[in-house]
Amino acid sequence: METIYRRNIFAIYGMSFFHMFMLIVPVLMPMFQSFGLNLTEIFYIQAVYAGTIVVLEAPSGYLADVLGRRAVLIAGSVLNGLGCLWLNIADGFWSLLIFEVTLGMASSLLSGADLAMLYDTDQALNQNDDGNPRAIANLGVSKSIAEGGGALLGGWVAMSSFDWLIAIQSVAAWFSLVFALRLKEPPVAVLNSTSEARPSWRELSDHVLKGDRILKLVFLALPLYTLGTVLAAWLIQPLWQSLSLSYGWFGILWCGQSLLVAMGSRFGYQIESRHGPTLALLLIGILPILGALGAALIDGMGAAVVSFILFFNRGLYQVILVNALNRRVPSRIRATINSLNSLLFRLGFMVAGPVIGFVAQTYGIQAAMAILGGYSLLVLILVMLPLISAVSTARRQADERSQRVANHDAA
Repeated sequence: METIYRRNIFAIYGMSFFHMFMLIVPVLMPMFQSFGLNLTEIFYIQAVYAGTIVVLEAPSGYLADVLGRRAVLIAGSVLNGLGCLWLNIADGFWSLLIFEVTLGMASSLLSGADLAMLYDTDQALNQNDDGNPRAIANLGVSKSIAEGGGALLGGWVAMSSFDWLIAIQSVAAWFSLVFALRLKEPPVAVLNSTSEARPSWRELSDHVLKGDRILKLVFLALPLYTLGTVLAAWLIQPLWQSLSLSYGWFGILWCGQSLLVAMGSRFGYQIESRHGPTLALLLIGILPILGALGAALIDGMGAAVVSFILFFNRGLYQVILVNALNRRVPSRIRATINSLNSLLFRLGFMVAGPVIGFVAQTYGIQAAMAILGGYSLLVLILVMLPLISAVSTARRQADERSQRVANHDAA
Protein backbone atom coordinates (compact mmCIF):
# COMPACT_ATOMS: atom_id res chain seq x y z
CA MET A 1 0.00 0.00 0.00
CA GLU A 2 2.88 2.35 0.78
CA THR A 3 4.22 1.84 -2.75
CA ILE A 4 0.82 2.73 -4.19
CA TYR A 5 0.66 6.00 -2.27
CA ARG A 6 4.23 6.93 -3.16
CA ARG A 7 3.23 6.36 -6.77
CA ASN A 8 0.24 8.60 -6.03
CA ILE A 9 2.54 11.51 -5.22
CA PHE A 10 4.38 11.19 -8.51
CA ALA A 11 1.04 10.95 -10.34
CA ILE A 12 -0.07 14.21 -8.70
CA TYR A 13 3.17 15.86 -9.81
CA GLY A 14 2.71 14.52 -13.34
CA MET A 15 -0.92 15.62 -13.57
CA SER A 16 -0.08 19.11 -12.31
CA PHE A 17 2.91 19.28 -14.66
CA PHE A 18 0.83 18.76 -17.79
CA HIS A 19 -1.97 20.98 -16.51
CA MET A 20 0.59 23.80 -16.26
CA PHE A 21 2.42 22.84 -19.47
CA MET A 22 0.73 25.66 -21.37
CA LEU A 23 2.63 26.52 -24.54
CA ILE A 24 0.21 29.32 -25.36
CA VAL A 25 0.67 31.30 -22.13
CA PRO A 26 3.91 33.20 -22.94
CA VAL A 27 2.35 34.55 -26.16
CA LEU A 28 -1.28 34.63 -25.04
CA MET A 29 -1.77 38.37 -25.58
CA PRO A 30 -0.43 38.47 -29.17
CA MET A 31 -2.21 35.17 -29.95
CA PHE A 32 -5.57 36.61 -28.90
CA GLN A 33 -4.78 39.74 -30.89
CA SER A 34 -4.21 37.53 -33.94
CA PHE A 35 -7.84 36.43 -33.55
CA GLY A 36 -8.88 40.07 -33.88
CA LEU A 37 -9.31 40.92 -30.19
CA ASN A 38 -8.18 44.24 -28.75
CA LEU A 39 -6.82 44.80 -25.25
CA THR A 40 -10.24 45.61 -23.79
CA GLU A 41 -11.77 42.40 -25.20
CA ILE A 42 -8.86 40.33 -23.92
CA PHE A 43 -9.32 41.59 -20.38
CA TYR A 44 -13.07 41.04 -20.72
CA ILE A 45 -12.78 37.36 -21.63
CA GLN A 46 -10.26 36.91 -18.83
CA ALA A 47 -12.84 38.41 -16.48
CA VAL A 48 -15.35 35.85 -17.78
CA TYR A 49 -12.77 33.12 -17.13
CA ALA A 50 -12.40 34.39 -13.57
CA GLY A 51 -16.19 34.64 -13.22
CA THR A 52 -16.61 31.01 -14.29
CA ILE A 53 -14.21 29.94 -11.58
CA VAL A 54 -15.94 32.17 -9.03
CA VAL A 55 -19.26 30.42 -9.73
CA LEU A 56 -17.82 26.90 -9.60
CA GLU A 57 -14.82 27.18 -7.26
CA ALA A 58 -16.49 26.53 -3.91
CA PRO A 59 -18.95 23.87 -5.23
CA SER A 60 -16.07 22.03 -6.93
CA GLY A 61 -14.04 21.99 -3.73
CA TYR A 62 -17.10 20.75 -1.84
CA LEU A 63 -17.55 18.00 -4.42
CA ALA A 64 -13.91 17.00 -3.96
CA ASP A 65 -14.48 16.68 -0.21
CA VAL A 66 -17.74 14.73 -0.66
CA LEU A 67 -17.21 12.60 -3.78
CA GLY A 68 -13.45 12.23 -3.52
CA ARG A 69 -10.47 14.02 -5.02
CA ARG A 70 -9.82 11.51 -7.79
CA ALA A 71 -13.22 11.86 -9.51
CA VAL A 72 -13.02 15.66 -9.49
CA LEU A 73 -9.44 15.68 -10.78
CA ILE A 74 -10.37 13.34 -13.64
CA ALA A 75 -13.34 15.53 -14.60
CA GLY A 76 -11.15 18.64 -14.52
CA SER A 77 -8.51 16.99 -16.69
CA VAL A 78 -11.13 16.00 -19.28
CA LEU A 79 -12.47 19.57 -19.47
CA ASN A 80 -8.93 20.91 -19.75
CA GLY A 81 -8.29 18.66 -22.74
CA LEU A 82 -11.60 19.56 -24.39
CA GLY A 83 -10.95 23.28 -23.94
CA CYS A 84 -7.56 23.11 -25.62
CA LEU A 85 -9.04 20.95 -28.39
CA TRP A 86 -11.77 23.56 -28.99
CA LEU A 87 -9.10 26.22 -29.53
CA ASN A 88 -8.27 24.57 -32.87
CA ILE A 89 -11.61 25.73 -34.33
CA ALA A 90 -11.86 29.07 -32.52
CA ASP A 91 -12.07 32.01 -34.92
CA GLY A 92 -13.12 35.09 -32.96
CA PHE A 93 -14.39 36.63 -29.77
CA TRP A 94 -17.32 34.30 -29.03
CA SER A 95 -15.46 31.08 -29.74
CA LEU A 96 -12.59 32.26 -27.54
CA LEU A 97 -15.16 33.02 -24.85
CA ILE A 98 -16.24 29.35 -24.99
CA PHE A 99 -12.57 28.36 -24.68
CA GLU A 100 -12.15 30.52 -21.57
CA VAL A 101 -15.35 29.21 -19.95
CA THR A 102 -14.30 25.59 -20.55
CA LEU A 103 -10.84 26.18 -19.10
CA GLY A 104 -12.43 28.04 -16.20
CA MET A 105 -14.55 24.98 -15.43
CA ALA A 106 -11.45 22.79 -15.61
CA SER A 107 -9.43 25.07 -13.35
CA SER A 108 -12.22 25.23 -10.78
CA LEU A 109 -12.24 21.43 -10.54
CA LEU A 110 -8.46 21.06 -10.43
CA SER A 111 -7.82 23.96 -8.06
CA GLY A 112 -7.59 22.86 -4.46
CA ALA A 113 -8.29 19.19 -5.15
CA ASP A 114 -4.68 18.52 -6.20
CA LEU A 115 -3.34 20.06 -2.98
CA ALA A 116 -5.89 18.18 -0.89
CA MET A 117 -4.98 14.91 -2.62
CA LEU A 118 -1.28 15.58 -2.00
CA TYR A 119 -1.84 16.28 1.70
CA ASP A 120 -4.11 13.26 2.16
CA THR A 121 -1.59 11.00 0.43
CA ASP A 122 1.26 12.37 2.53
CA GLN A 123 -0.75 11.78 5.71
CA ALA A 124 -1.51 8.22 4.62
CA LEU A 125 2.23 7.66 4.20
CA ASN A 126 3.51 9.46 7.28
CA GLN A 127 0.51 9.30 9.65
CA ASN A 128 0.78 12.92 10.77
CA ASP A 129 -1.19 16.13 10.42
CA ASP A 130 1.74 18.56 10.44
CA GLY A 131 1.86 19.01 6.69
CA ASN A 132 4.86 18.53 4.46
CA PRO A 133 6.31 21.77 3.11
CA ARG A 134 8.80 19.78 1.05
CA ALA A 135 5.94 18.06 -0.81
CA ILE A 136 4.34 21.44 -1.47
CA ALA A 137 7.70 22.80 -2.63
CA ASN A 138 8.14 19.87 -5.01
CA LEU A 139 4.65 20.42 -6.40
CA GLY A 140 5.47 24.08 -6.96
CA VAL A 141 8.75 23.17 -8.64
CA SER A 142 6.95 20.67 -10.90
CA LYS A 143 4.47 23.33 -11.99
CA SER A 144 7.20 25.91 -12.51
CA ILE A 145 9.29 23.55 -14.63
CA ALA A 146 6.18 22.81 -16.70
CA GLU A 147 5.55 26.52 -17.19
CA GLY A 148 9.20 27.11 -18.09
CA GLY A 149 9.45 24.21 -20.51
CA GLY A 150 6.12 25.10 -22.08
CA ALA A 151 7.24 28.70 -22.42
CA LEU A 152 10.45 27.79 -24.25
CA LEU A 153 8.68 25.42 -26.64
CA GLY A 154 5.70 27.74 -27.05
CA GLY A 155 7.81 30.78 -27.91
CA TRP A 156 9.82 28.78 -30.44
CA VAL A 157 6.73 27.26 -32.12
CA ALA A 158 4.90 30.62 -32.14
CA MET A 159 7.63 32.09 -34.35
CA SER A 160 6.51 29.59 -36.99
CA SER A 161 2.73 29.54 -36.57
CA PHE A 162 0.03 29.99 -33.95
CA ASP A 163 -1.83 27.09 -35.62
CA TRP A 164 1.00 24.68 -34.84
CA LEU A 165 1.21 26.07 -31.32
CA ILE A 166 -2.48 25.39 -30.68
CA ALA A 167 -2.29 21.90 -32.21
CA ILE A 168 0.60 20.85 -29.97
CA GLN A 169 -1.13 22.36 -26.94
CA SER A 170 -4.32 20.41 -27.64
CA VAL A 171 -2.35 17.14 -27.58
CA ALA A 172 -0.22 17.90 -24.51
CA ALA A 173 -3.28 18.84 -22.43
CA TRP A 174 -4.58 15.24 -22.45
CA PHE A 175 -1.51 13.87 -20.63
CA SER A 176 -2.91 15.41 -17.45
CA LEU A 177 -5.82 12.95 -17.71
CA VAL A 178 -3.39 10.03 -18.10
CA PHE A 179 -1.85 10.80 -14.71
CA ALA A 180 -5.20 11.59 -13.08
CA LEU A 181 -6.45 8.11 -13.99
CA ARG A 182 -3.48 6.60 -12.12
CA LEU A 183 -4.46 8.23 -8.83
CA LYS A 184 -5.77 6.17 -5.91
CA GLU A 185 -8.04 7.78 -3.34
CA PRO A 186 -6.24 8.01 0.03
CA PRO A 187 -8.13 6.50 3.00
CA VAL A 188 -8.66 9.92 4.58
CA ALA A 189 -10.48 11.15 1.48
CA VAL A 190 -12.48 7.91 1.18
CA LEU A 191 -13.78 8.36 4.72
CA ASN A 192 -14.76 11.90 3.85
CA SER A 193 -17.16 10.56 1.24
CA THR A 194 -19.51 9.24 3.95
CA SER A 195 -22.48 11.38 4.86
CA GLU A 196 -21.30 11.74 8.48
CA ALA A 197 -18.03 13.32 7.39
CA ARG A 198 -19.38 15.75 4.83
CA PRO A 199 -18.25 19.30 5.60
CA SER A 200 -20.86 21.85 6.59
CA TRP A 201 -20.73 25.55 5.79
CA ARG A 202 -20.91 26.24 9.52
CA GLU A 203 -17.78 24.18 10.03
CA LEU A 204 -16.04 26.11 7.25
CA SER A 205 -16.97 29.48 8.74
CA ASP A 206 -15.90 28.33 12.21
CA HIS A 207 -12.43 27.55 10.89
CA VAL A 208 -11.95 30.58 8.65
CA LEU A 209 -13.86 33.33 10.45
CA LYS A 210 -13.74 32.16 14.06
CA GLY A 211 -10.50 30.18 14.03
CA ASP A 212 -7.11 31.29 15.24
CA ARG A 213 -5.79 34.66 14.08
CA ILE A 214 -2.94 33.15 12.06
CA LEU A 215 -5.32 31.04 9.98
CA LYS A 216 -7.57 34.01 9.22
CA LEU A 217 -4.66 36.22 8.15
CA VAL A 218 -3.06 33.49 6.02
CA PHE A 219 -6.41 32.81 4.36
CA LEU A 220 -6.57 36.51 3.45
CA ALA A 221 -2.91 37.03 2.53
CA LEU A 222 -2.67 34.19 0.01
CA PRO A 223 -5.28 35.46 -2.52
CA LEU A 224 -4.09 39.06 -2.09
CA TYR A 225 -0.51 38.23 -3.06
CA THR A 226 -1.67 35.92 -5.85
CA LEU A 227 -3.78 38.76 -7.25
CA GLY A 228 -0.84 41.15 -7.34
CA THR A 229 1.38 38.63 -9.13
CA VAL A 230 -1.22 37.69 -11.75
CA LEU A 231 -2.05 41.33 -12.52
CA ALA A 232 1.65 42.01 -13.00
CA ALA A 233 2.01 38.94 -15.24
CA TRP A 234 -0.70 40.28 -17.56
CA LEU A 235 1.24 43.53 -17.87
CA ILE A 236 4.53 41.83 -18.71
CA GLN A 237 3.62 40.67 -22.23
CA PRO A 238 2.48 44.14 -23.40
CA LEU A 239 5.75 45.44 -21.94
CA TRP A 240 7.70 42.95 -24.04
CA GLN A 241 5.68 43.91 -27.09
CA SER A 242 6.60 47.57 -26.52
CA LEU A 243 10.27 46.50 -26.61
CA SER A 244 9.72 44.80 -30.02
CA LEU A 245 10.90 41.42 -28.72
CA SER A 246 10.38 38.31 -30.85
CA TYR A 247 8.10 35.48 -29.70
CA GLY A 248 11.22 33.41 -29.10
CA TRP A 249 12.31 35.92 -26.48
CA PHE A 250 8.80 35.80 -25.01
CA GLY A 251 9.33 32.10 -24.36
CA ILE A 252 12.84 32.55 -22.95
CA LEU A 253 11.80 35.33 -20.57
CA TRP A 254 8.66 33.49 -19.46
CA CYS A 255 10.79 30.41 -18.83
CA GLY A 256 13.13 32.54 -16.75
CA GLN A 257 10.19 33.73 -14.68
CA SER A 258 9.03 30.15 -14.14
CA LEU A 259 12.50 29.08 -13.03
CA LEU A 260 12.51 31.93 -10.54
CA VAL A 261 9.20 30.64 -9.16
CA ALA A 262 10.83 27.21 -8.77
CA MET A 263 13.82 28.78 -7.01
CA GLY A 264 11.48 30.69 -4.72
CA SER A 265 9.68 27.44 -3.86
CA ARG A 266 12.96 25.76 -2.95
CA PHE A 267 14.39 28.70 -1.02
CA GLY A 268 11.07 29.36 0.69
CA TYR A 269 11.17 25.98 2.41
CA GLN A 270 14.82 26.49 3.40
CA ILE A 271 14.35 30.06 4.63
CA GLU A 272 11.41 29.11 6.83
CA SER A 273 13.08 26.00 8.26
CA ARG A 274 16.48 27.63 8.91
CA HIS A 275 15.62 31.23 9.79
CA GLY A 276 12.04 30.97 10.99
CA PRO A 277 8.70 32.17 9.60
CA THR A 278 9.18 35.83 10.53
CA LEU A 279 11.95 36.45 7.98
CA ALA A 280 10.11 34.41 5.34
CA LEU A 281 6.89 36.40 5.81
CA LEU A 282 8.78 39.70 5.80
CA LEU A 283 10.36 38.82 2.45
CA ILE A 284 6.94 37.93 1.03
CA GLY A 285 5.70 41.36 2.10
CA ILE A 286 8.63 43.46 0.86
CA LEU A 287 9.64 41.81 -2.44
CA PRO A 288 6.45 42.63 -4.42
CA ILE A 289 6.79 46.29 -3.46
CA LEU A 290 10.34 46.36 -4.81
CA GLY A 291 9.40 44.47 -7.98
CA ALA A 292 6.34 46.52 -8.91
CA LEU A 293 7.77 49.95 -8.06
CA GLY A 294 11.06 49.06 -9.73
CA ALA A 295 9.21 48.16 -12.94
CA ALA A 296 7.31 51.44 -12.68
CA LEU A 297 10.39 53.63 -12.24
CA ILE A 298 12.87 51.95 -14.62
CA ASP A 299 12.58 52.31 -18.39
CA GLY A 300 13.05 49.72 -21.13
CA MET A 301 14.41 46.23 -20.56
CA GLY A 302 15.35 47.13 -16.99
CA ALA A 303 11.66 47.23 -16.09
CA ALA A 304 11.20 43.70 -17.43
CA VAL A 305 14.23 42.45 -15.51
CA VAL A 306 13.29 43.97 -12.14
CA SER A 307 9.76 42.59 -12.47
CA PHE A 308 11.28 39.11 -12.11
CA ILE A 309 11.37 39.78 -8.36
CA LEU A 310 7.60 39.33 -8.34
CA PHE A 311 7.89 35.79 -9.67
CA PHE A 312 10.55 34.75 -7.16
CA ASN A 313 8.18 35.99 -4.49
CA ARG A 314 5.41 33.88 -6.02
CA GLY A 315 7.51 30.80 -5.31
CA LEU A 316 8.00 31.90 -1.71
CA TYR A 317 4.34 32.38 -0.86
CA GLN A 318 3.23 29.30 -2.79
CA VAL A 319 5.19 27.20 -0.31
CA ILE A 320 5.05 29.19 2.92
CA LEU A 321 1.49 30.51 2.87
CA VAL A 322 -0.05 27.46 1.16
CA ASN A 323 1.52 25.10 3.69
CA ALA A 324 0.53 27.38 6.58
CA LEU A 325 -3.08 27.31 5.38
CA ASN A 326 -3.40 23.60 4.66
CA ARG A 327 -1.81 22.31 7.86
CA ARG A 328 -4.24 24.40 9.93
CA VAL A 329 -7.42 22.86 8.50
CA PRO A 330 -8.63 19.25 8.80
CA SER A 331 -8.55 16.96 5.80
CA ARG A 332 -12.33 16.70 5.46
CA ILE A 333 -12.64 20.39 4.50
CA ARG A 334 -9.20 20.99 2.98
CA ALA A 335 -10.26 20.96 -0.69
CA THR A 336 -13.18 23.28 0.06
CA ILE A 337 -10.93 25.72 1.94
CA ASN A 338 -8.43 25.76 -0.93
CA SER A 339 -11.21 26.39 -3.42
CA LEU A 340 -12.67 29.21 -1.33
CA ASN A 341 -9.23 30.76 -1.10
CA SER A 342 -8.83 30.63 -4.86
CA LEU A 343 -12.35 32.06 -5.22
CA LEU A 344 -11.29 35.18 -3.31
CA PHE A 345 -8.45 35.70 -5.76
CA ARG A 346 -10.78 35.31 -8.75
CA LEU A 347 -13.26 37.78 -7.30
CA GLY A 348 -10.42 40.22 -6.85
CA PHE A 349 -9.30 39.73 -10.44
CA MET A 350 -12.82 40.30 -11.77
CA VAL A 351 -12.78 43.73 -10.13
CA ALA A 352 -9.13 44.74 -10.44
CA GLY A 353 -8.29 43.18 -13.83
CA PRO A 354 -10.37 45.52 -16.02
CA VAL A 355 -9.24 48.50 -13.92
CA ILE A 356 -5.55 47.69 -14.33
CA GLY A 357 -6.13 46.98 -18.03
CA PHE A 358 -7.78 50.38 -18.47
CA VAL A 359 -4.94 52.14 -16.64
CA ALA A 360 -2.31 50.33 -18.71
CA GLN A 361 -4.05 51.15 -21.99
CA THR A 362 -4.79 54.78 -21.07
CA TYR A 363 -1.81 55.86 -18.96
CA GLY A 364 0.83 53.24 -19.72
CA ILE A 365 2.19 50.04 -18.23
CA GLN A 366 4.46 51.83 -15.77
CA ALA A 367 1.49 53.67 -14.26
CA ALA A 368 -0.28 50.35 -13.76
CA MET A 369 2.85 48.89 -12.15
CA ALA A 370 3.00 51.87 -9.80
CA ILE A 371 -0.56 51.12 -8.68
CA LEU A 372 0.44 47.51 -8.01
CA GLY A 373 3.38 48.75 -5.93
CA GLY A 374 1.02 50.84 -3.82
CA TYR A 375 -1.34 47.88 -3.54
CA SER A 376 1.49 45.66 -2.26
CA LEU A 377 2.45 48.29 0.31
CA LEU A 378 -1.12 48.34 1.64
CA VAL A 379 -1.20 44.53 1.87
CA LEU A 380 2.08 44.62 3.81
CA ILE A 381 0.71 47.13 6.31
CA LEU A 382 -2.82 45.77 6.70
CA VAL A 383 -2.25 42.01 6.44
CA MET A 384 1.37 40.86 6.48
CA LEU A 385 2.63 42.87 9.45
CA PRO A 386 -0.33 41.72 11.63
CA LEU A 387 0.37 38.15 10.47
CA ILE A 388 4.03 38.45 11.46
CA SER A 389 2.96 39.79 14.85
CA ALA A 390 0.50 36.91 15.34
CA VAL A 391 3.13 34.31 14.41
CA SER A 392 5.70 35.87 16.76
CA THR A 393 3.17 35.89 19.61
CA ALA A 394 2.24 32.26 18.99
CA ARG A 395 5.90 31.18 18.94
CA ARG A 396 6.62 33.10 22.16
CA GLN A 397 3.64 31.51 23.90
CA ALA A 398 4.72 28.06 22.71
CA ASP A 399 8.23 28.66 24.06
CA GLU A 400 6.81 29.79 27.42
CA ARG A 401 4.65 26.65 27.66
CA SER A 402 7.66 24.48 26.84
CA GLN A 403 9.72 26.24 29.49
CA ARG A 404 7.00 25.73 32.12
CA VAL A 405 6.81 22.04 31.27
CA ALA A 406 10.58 21.74 31.47
CA ASN A 407 10.65 23.50 34.85
CA HIS A 408 7.85 21.27 36.14
CA ASP A 409 9.68 18.12 35.03
CA ALA A 410 12.90 19.36 36.61
CA ALA A 411 11.09 20.01 39.87
